[in-house]
Amino acid sequence: MLYRTAGQFKTTYKADQALFPVRQDAVLLAIILLFAWVIFPLTASEFAFQTLLIPIMIYALAALGLNILTGYAGQLSLGTAAFMGVGAYACYKMVTLMPWMNPILAILLSGIFSAGVGVAFGIPSLRIKGFYLAIATLAAQFFLVWLFEKWAWLYNYNASGAIQVPNLDIFGIYVAGPQASSVVQYFVVLGIVTLLTLLCINLTRGNLGRTWKATRDMDIAAELIGINLMKSKLTAFAVSSYVVGVAGALFVFMWRGAAEPNLFDIPLSFRILFIAIIGGLGSILGNYLGAILIVGLPVVLGIVPEALGLPVSSAMVEHLNIMIVGGLIIFFLIIEPHGLARLWALIREKLILWPFPH
Repeated sequence: MLYRTAGQFKTTYKADQALFPVRQDAVLLAIILLFAWVIFPLTASEFAFQTLLIPIMIYALAALGLNILTGYAGQLSLGTAAFMGVGAYACYKMVTLMPWMNPILAILLSGIFSAGVGVAFGIPSLRIKGFYLAIATLAAQFFLVWLFEKWAWLYNYNASGAIQVPNLDIFGIYVAGPQASSVVQYFVVLGIVTLLTLLCINLTRGNLGRTWKATRDMDIAAELIGINLMKSKLTAFAVSSYVVGVAGALFVFMWRGAAEPNLFDIPLSFRILFIAIIGGLGSILGNYLGAILIVGLPVVLGIVPEALGLPVSSAMVEHLNIMIVGGLIIFFLIIEPHGLARLWALIREKLILWPFPH
């Protein structure tokens, strides 16, 4: 079978703990990257870029940031959208105050501002946890959205109160703004998402990731064995908010093109939380699986019935999407709390052992 591992021997601890201890996993990843970097850009339509490919990657990156905090460090947050807004507004101010700045550099730097705000609102996690911490991050959500609306300097005193992405170019090629092509924006998003995913994989597999997991599983025991809980929790907030802030900058500059303060409201925070839950908390792969499901489901509900001769209205598609997503959340919380990533892990284990019983 495709996942037969006979002949793949591990003789060292380093080899056994490698990122891809099974050769087929590396091959599968190579195929996915081939599709992402070569086949999709050559074959995808404008509709596919704007409706599926770009939003899936942006939502997956935002869920990855939330997963660092909630799935790996065990700190519940309901303010993800607000931290995305910090990244978006920071990027907007940088490119308008310094128009000579490289827009990709501005997107990457915007996460630093979000990380600072995230650490500030993460300080209560040193004293409170669980539901009370969720309420504290919810307060950050309300406060930051209010700030985006009332502080006119953030949107350059625009009468509409919205931020408009200007035309930004690199070596004469527009990467953001009305004149940028979807293919170019797709490559920018793909490059940044790939870079940050690799960074998060290495962080979660290293010493920092192990301290996060110990803090999540039992913080008192972690402190007794010498783990600095303050450092562990605040670094989780910093890394999480940085990734979420970059996702927010990509959300506005590489997809929406403009943003009002209410774009970063509570429903967006819950959507990202749902992606992380359905994909699987404490998993890197799960963020992408959850984003594919959440973003792709409305498109499938709109296309498939019409292809079968059963056209449905856009309102019906929205209602069906809400019901299905709600049912999936209940299903995964009860039946499989580790989400789609765990289901894939079970399938993979069956394929490795096939045809022998487990």
